[in-house]
Amino acid sequence: MIRLHFTDADLCRVTVAQAPDALLETALSVRRLRGGTATGGPTRPALSQWHKAMQKTRPRPGVLLDLVPRNGFLPDFLQQPTARDFATALDLVTGTSAEQLALDLGLADTPGWNGSLEQPSRWARELANGSPAARRALQRDLQAYFTSAVAPLWPRVRADAMADRAVRAEMLLRGGVDALLTTLSPTWSWQAPVLTLPSTSRHDIPLCGRGLLLVPSWFAVSALVMYRPQKPTVLVHPMLLAGEPAFSFDVLGPLLGRTRAAVLAVLRVPATTTELAERVGISLATASQHATVLRNAGLVDTARTGLSVLHSLTPLGLALLAGEEPSTPTH
Repeated sequence: MIRLHFTDADLCRVTVAQAPDALLETALSVRRLRGGTATGGPTRPALSQWHKAMQKTRPRPGVLLDLVPRNGFLPDFLQQPTARDFATALDLVTGTSAEQLALDLGLADTPGWNGSLEQPSRWARELANGSPAARRALQRDLQAYFTSAVAPLWPRVRADAMADRAVRAEMLLRGGVDALLTTLSPTWSWQAPVLTLPSTSRHDIPLCGRGLLLVPSWFAVSALVMYRPQKPTVLVHPMLLAGEPAFSFDVLGPLLGRTRAAVLAVLRVPATTTELAERVGISLATASQHATVLRNAGLVDTARTGLSVLHSLTPLGLALLAGEEPSTPTH
């Protein structure tokens, strides 16, 4: 297992990435293409659908196959969580020094923080030695593979990431950092001041007051941790995907409030504000207020139809309620 140790300063410095890491998603999609699975990761229908589509188009990862094993280690330079888009991330990678590449690959005299390639290829060693040809091959194959395999999916990845961010913000607003960390994944355990993540390896990582950057990932099926000296540690977590269950009502109830969770549940069938109030047994004003909060969190859409407004679930709202059937609260 991996245990992240928080101080009070770290709890004040937990942030959520503004966008998904395009370069990391590219690397993780290569892992998915190779049939790799992270330990403890559930089967995700959306990823299976993407994999089936790729079996038809057959994108070519090229030298990325030398850098992305089926499981475990992933070089740090393939994670650029602060890059605003793929082009920026690609520039950062191609500008990485040979010394840093060697360190990230675990081929330098000083071992890297996150491990090393078990059987580095000749090309990987050339990259670590600063070969211009190896660097050009990396840039070429990253761009070509992203264009063919990830770019067509990117609008959905960005939309799901924005929805995931909205839910995390709602968790933070309703229950503070405790609620945010508790609901990151059903298989993770938050017992202050330690966040425990399932893993075949055992690591205790102190955050040292520099905080934690949460990065949602479309292709990740389990946690990835990137330790960065003098910067916040990066924790990659699987993002919520439309059509897949996320939280149970037992979790949503205390965090959203049981009435608001019930409002979300009854909107499986779209309703006007009046119908919503009648279904849940609350006043018109209260129904309108709850619908507004859920809309701001990205869980509900509201459209005007004549003199009324019609509320309906977004894909994220549907995902949160998948498989759940909570009862209406009593008042």
